[in-house]
Amino acid sequence: MHILTFLALGFGIQVAVGMSFENLILEEWETFKLEHDKKYASEEEEQFRMNVYLENRHYVAEHNQMFARGATTFSVALNKYSDLLLHEFMEKMTGYLGETESSDRSGSLVPSSWIEPLHTNPPAEMDWRTRGAVTPVKDQGHCGSCWAFSATGSVEGLHFRKTGNLVSLSEQNLIDCSKNFNHGCSGGWMQLAFQYIRDKDGIDTEESYPYEGKDGICRYNPSTQGANVTGYVVLPKGDEDTLQKAVASVGPISIAIDAGHQSFFSYHEGIYIEPNCSNKTMNHGVLAVGYGVDEETGIPYWLVKNSWGKSWGENGYVRMARNQGNQCGVATEASFPLV
Repeated sequence: MHILTFLALGFGIQVAVGMSFENLILEEWETFKLEHDKKYASEEEEQFRMNVYLENRHYVAEHNQMFARGATTFSVALNKYSDLLLHEFMEKMTGYLGETESSDRSGSLVPSSWIEPLHTNPPAEMDWRTRGAVTPVKDQGHCGSCWAFSATGSVEGLHFRKTGNLVSLSEQNLIDCSKNFNHGCSGGWMQLAFQYIRDKDGIDTEESYPYEGKDGICRYNPSTQGANVTGYVVLPKGDEDTLQKAVASVGPISIAIDAGHQSFFSYHEGIYIEPNCSNKTMNHGVLAVGYGVDEETGIPYWLVKNSWGKSWGENGYVRMARNQGNQCGVATEASFPLV
């Protein structure tokens, strides 16, 4: 029997010639629904979602052909979000609202100025995961709460550096309780999350106030708090050298990026370089936990923790190009709490 090799899910799958292309696609679609527990309200919606999936599948195949030729530095893959249009994905899976309104809502707390450390030559590479300062990758679900995950990640890391204890902190606490500053699942700002924690003298642990992925009633309990914040520092805008020094000397740093591209939500592995990325308009809060240089390509990168679960990217992380014109705005709106 002859064998036909065909591109699916970003890699080759061998199928018998006797199996029609249409049947193969339907089988693949059923597998996708089963694997990601997808359920749709009607046949019309399912047909629409299948068409979106097929468009994303085509994009993945074309991009990965470019990757195989060396025309791009990263590969992409289908994932649990592949039945969403880009604008739907952005509405559900990001949530950083930008700097303009945050500056109008910042209240009385004035951010501290960055003071450069005496030893200004940072190491060639850094990975705070290997030093115990980073909790496991989390998943924000269909809630625009990236800002909360970015904020807790930085507080977790700096609390660890101060106390030696790594405590997973409650994003749900921030979603439910910081509504004078932020908008819960409709978006927010890392700096205002830091201010809320400071004003309330603490944030609860993840264990005591678990994540629900939806707006709820505030249940903050001071007796189960896991960390506190006394203020925050904002780094100079667009300065990757300063960001590198901060990551090296301080710990995990909250950053905002432009994630509004199909290449980002389909990212699989490699050094992420998106020519259409903005370094002025950010829409997604993430966490810079390190940096280095890719051994294969020699490209410097930022090691960035996302909040879309471990199945996305490199086990929940993305390596973003470093020192390439502030790619995607990695250094435009960087900040960290004082603990």
